[in-house]
Amino acid sequence: MKKSLPFLVVLFMLQGIIAFAQTTQEIVDKIVKEANENSQLEPLAHELMDVIGPRLVGTPQMKKAHDWAVQKYAQWGIAAENEKWGQWRGWERGITHVDLVSPRVVSLSGMQLAWSPSTPKKGLTAGMMIIPDVADSLAFQKWLPNVKGKFVMVSMMEPTGRPDYNWKEYATEESFEKMKQDRNSLNEAWRERYKKTGYTTRNINEALEAAGAIGILQSRWSEGFGANKIFGANTKKIPVVDLSLEDYGLLYRMVEHGEQPMIKVMAESKELGTVPTFNTIATIPGTELPNEYIILSAHFDSWDGATGATDNGTGTITMMEAARILKKIYPNPKRTIIVGHWGSEEQGLNGSRAFVEDHPEIVEGLQALFNQDNGTGRVVRISGQGFLNSYDYMGRWLEAAPESITKQIETTFPGTPAGGGSDYASFVAAGAPAFSLSSLNWSYFDYTWHTNLDTYDKIVFDDVRNNAILTAILAYMASEDPDRTSREKAVLHTNPRTGEQREWPSMRSPNRDGGKNE
Repeated sequence: MKKSLPFLVVLFMLQGIIAFAQTTQEIVDKIVKEANENSQLEPLAHELMDVIGPRLVGTPQMKKAHDWAVQKYAQWGIAAENEKWGQWRGWERGITHVDLVSPRVVSLSGMQLAWSPSTPKKGLTAGMMIIPDVADSLAFQKWLPNVKGKFVMVSMMEPTGRPDYNWKEYATEESFEKMKQDRNSLNEAWRERYKKTGYTTRNINEALEAAGAIGILQSRWSEGFGANKIFGANTKKIPVVDLSLEDYGLLYRMVEHGEQPMIKVMAESKELGTVPTFNTIATIPGTELPNEYIILSAHFDSWDGATGATDNGTGTITMMEAARILKKIYPNPKRTIIVGHWGSEEQGLNGSRAFVEDHPEIVEGLQALFNQDNGTGRVVRISGQGFLNSYDYMGRWLEAAPESITKQIETTFPGTPAGGGSDYASFVAAGAPAFSLSSLNWSYFDYTWHTNLDTYDKIVFDDVRNNAILTAILAYMASEDPDRTSREKAVLHTNPRTGEQREWPSMRSPNRDGGKNE
């Protein structure tokens, strides 16, 4: 019996779909096998975090990391380059040593902040003063000359070094509630104390420096045992040191009780002038649609209180491992796959904003971007970022991943577009489909986000392996998808706080000449 032409066409299409499904499953299985049996995550993490170390923009370590990534990609047969996008204040951290020298001798736990000026070679030895509780800003101006030749303590003394979860576990309910009320009262009183000076925590260091203080002491507790936030100094000539909650409290109480403690601070650092800043861009060229792109995205820089392991070393090695796997299992993608390791995310998404500004053709041809940033945990949330039809293509791509990975992921479609937070927002603002692979918390904000504890030992490699598999599968599916992704935007809901209609975030230009006021 002679078959009709439409029947043959349908049959051919069905055979093609079945063949593609089989090929897809084979590729997915190979991705999973390679990730589990030949993982490079541990050596990548060791080389990046332990050996190179923190990656503060403008430091030699940041440049070493860029060069290391290019060399690593070359070993895998992937072309990569460091693409200059701007310049920054060059600075290199050295040794910090803080000692109580009177009324007793003990070494204290502290470190200079990023971009802190150094002390003289022999260090600085002096007494301390606490920001006073004055009547108003005029009274504070009269007090300011007293700081000459002194270290000034600019943080509140925390009433407890135990996190709330520890209190909740062991304290009586009455004791826990009393502690929280007392702490709230202290915080309110400290905020009022600052308000009366006429300054804020952002600009008071400059006033103290101008008045003759020889150094600033702070303690920015992160509400976890031993964890402090380490950011920038905001001074030009005098060092700024963050002390542990325990040692800051020790000195604070001594000053309060009139014991007139003396400390010696040695803080070594180097000013390196103005240095170039880069993004590292790796590329696996597309064979059929080379001018359409999938981007694997992670910021490369970090703050430097520790080694930037979970912010964003884990995102970095996730994307590197996914690219390595894809090059081995799927070496000739349909669309071009780019890995973007962005610089200076921590100072305002500068590297990714520069890339969006400098490469409109890639933004125009973007099929999808997958970004991973917020910690070492397995991916548990994906939002459609306000793209109306994102549920369609993201849903199809996720279906290809093993259930062991997808069962833990909550999706929100179409979601709301991000105005900031991480580098995917730079692309969303340009109207390009970019998505955050948001991960499980693992006490991220208390213990590792921008803290002195963000080190290799906090990495949960099983979760990072999970994320590398997911990323590789999503990239493969996005590359092979016969259709371009829709960029149609959803009608955004009103803001419940203001009652006003939400607007799509607008593109912002990067700071291409930074670090002058850090």
